[in-house]
Amino acid sequence: MFAYIEGILVEKNPAFVILDCNGTGYMLHISLNTFSKLQQLQQKCRLFTHLQIKEDAHTLYGFFSQEERSMFRLLIAVSGVGASTAQVMLSAMNVQELASCIAAGDAKTLQTIKGIGAKTAQRIIIDLRDKTGKIDVAIDRIDMPDNNIRKEALIALASLGFSKQSAEKAVDKIITASDGTVSVETLIKEALKIL
Repeated sequence: MFAYIEGILVEKNPAFVILDCNGTGYMLHISLNTFSKLQQLQQKCRLFTHLQIKEDAHTLYGFFSQEERSMFRLLIAVSGVGASTAQVMLSAMNVQELASCIAAGDAKTLQTIKGIGAKTAQRIIIDLRDKTGKIDVAIDRIDMPDNNIRKEALIALASLGFSKQSAEKAVDKIITASDGTVSVETLIKEALKIL
C-alpha cells in the first residue's frame, strides 16, 4: 500500500520513529540498523515501508534501504518467522551479514539471535538460500555518537520484549567489558547474543 514515507523526524529511538508527513504522524517500527543510519540525518528522511495488517492492528515497518525491506519480506515469508522475529534478526545483523549466513548455511550463527532455534535456522536457510543472492547488500556501518547509549539500548531491548532487569544486566556487562567505548548498535547486538 505504501512504498515509502517521507517526512520530518519528530521522534527517534532504537525501536520506532515517528515521521510527520504534512501534519500526519506515522509511527514506523524500525530495526537497530535503520536506527543507526538515521543518526546522520537531522530532520527530513525517507523510509521504505511494509504494512502488516492483522485483525487487531495495522503496523507500519520502516527501513532505511530497499535491501533491508527486501530481506524483511523474505524473512517473514518463512514459516515460523513473524515480523517481530524478523526485526530482531535485522537488529542483530545487517542485511549483508544475514545474507552471508544464509548463503553459507551457517545455522549456528543464526541461532545466536534471540528467538531463533535450530529448526527455525535450518528452515530459513532452506527457504532463502537461493533468494538472498538477489538482494544487493552494499550497506555501510555507521557508528552513533556516544550519548545516552545505555538508555537507548535498554529502550530498544524492552521494546523487543526483554525484561528490564535482564536487559540492564546484559547491557552493563558489555559496557564494562568495552570500557564504555561502544556504539548503541553494537551494545544491542551484543546484548541480544547474551539474552
